[in-house]
Amino acid sequence: MLDHEEKFLFKEETLHLVNALAEPSVLDNVEDLLTDVITSPRFDSEVFTLERSLQVMLGARAGATLVGLLTVSPEVFDETAEVRIPPEVQERMIAWRARFGLAIDNALNYLNNPDGIQGHNFSTQIAHADERQVLQGRLTLVRYNNEPQFFLADVGIFFGLIVDILERLGPYLGPDSVDSETLSRLRDAVQLVERKTASRN
Repeated sequence: MLDHEEKFLFKEETLHLVNALAEPSVLDNVEDLLTDVITSPRFDSEVFTLERSLQVMLGARAGATLVGLLTVSPEVFDETAEVRIPPEVQERMIAWRARFGLAIDNALNYLNNPDGIQGHNFSTQIAHADERQVLQGRLTLVRYNNEPQFFLADVGIFFGLIVDILERLGPYLGPDSVDSETLSRLRDAVQLVERKTASRN
């Protein structure tokens, strides 16, 4: 958690960022940039220049603060709840962290330590929010330095990521790109999702 001085500075920087994001078109432009970076074939090198690109769009302080908010731990990100941020900006920033934060954080770590990821673990949990139950996924990555990093998001975020990944991989697949067992698992997984969500249709 942040101490008193860090908390004050964090709020100041967050408010400065919010002012830079005041226009809806700016929110859209930043999201387009983040999407382009995450889906770039040169992802790592693009992430390396992401902060500079955001500084050009938003200003030096705001650009640096946004990268910090995207990659900071959830507990620290929750500090923004005490700052009066317009709901549409707050919602977009939280969505960006869920969609892009883990990938950006791991890419930056990879650039600093290119040994990569040693292993991963995915689990689920039921959270209670606004008097309703929400299914969440928790992805934990373990680096070779044995420092775990985790990414927690509602189930919809993970399904969005799955679809994005499949759509991005699809155009480049060849006959031998995916083994038959993996294809079978994909079919079984889609059928399971369809069965579980059938009542909505």
